[in-house]
Amino acid sequence: MQTPPLPRSSRPRIGIPVRLSSSTDPDPRVAEANGLFDYIVDLVRDGGGEPVLLTSPDEPLEALDGVVLPGGGDLDPRLYGEVPGDACYDVSHAQDELDLAVARRSIDAGLPVFGVCRGHQLLNVLYGGTLIQDMDPGTVAHREPTPVQGAGPWAWHEVEVQGGTKVAGLYGGPGDGATGNSGKGHGAANITVKIASGHHQAVARVAEGLVVTAVAEDGTVEALEDPERWVASVQWHPEALELPAEERLTPFRAFVDVCRRR
Repeated sequence: MQTPPLPRSSRPRIGIPVRLSSSTDPDPRVAEANGLFDYIVDLVRDGGGEPVLLTSPDEPLEALDGVVLPGGGDLDPRLYGEVPGDACYDVSHAQDELDLAVARRSIDAGLPVFGVCRGHQLLNVLYGGTLIQDMDPGTVAHREPTPVQGAGPWAWHEVEVQGGTKVAGLYGGPGDGATGNSGKGHGAANITVKIASGHHQAVARVAEGLVVTAVAEDGTVEALEDPERWVASVQWHPEALELPAEERLTPFRAFVDVCRRR
């Protein structure tokens, strides 16, 4: 028997800043990012939330219950004190302004915030950290240079997520629920998550105010959170269409529940 849809009044309103780059851009990564944005909107809705598309840095946030910061092109390295390298793509001042303003104002307002890929990197930069502009090849493949039929544009690998953290809670493990504290150090078991990875950038210096809650085998920072607020992020793509449907939905449904309990 199919579960009836939730009435609008019981659906937390989740703000999502729109992608401003056109899918007609000759770089295929732009169209891919725009498609992933649509998947996130659908997953927020399927997870019990009401997606609210945010188009302006000054968008009113008072009626929102949480915010998802989606993936997209690279942040302007000038935001973390570096000169842009040749590997950077789809750098957009307007996109940076929109995403940073939404993130900053949401955090100041005490809204739960969940960052995905670019959103993960953006939160680290917002808090004062830096990024690796282009990762060197290593022992773990973080992007797939030659996509495999049926596997999408992803490299697939595992990450270990610390138990008692917000990201662990999003994946059904021992987490901290809607509380502000991370819950680390309470003896909660770590969990392993198989992820869809497609990034060429990563966190370099972790910002003060954020803690690392998941890493890949090569030490790449795969998840961050603020131990004082409900702010968490993942470097991977939980919305990837190649993942089983329930695995795709789980973290977004859990985040909507966090926002509902706020």
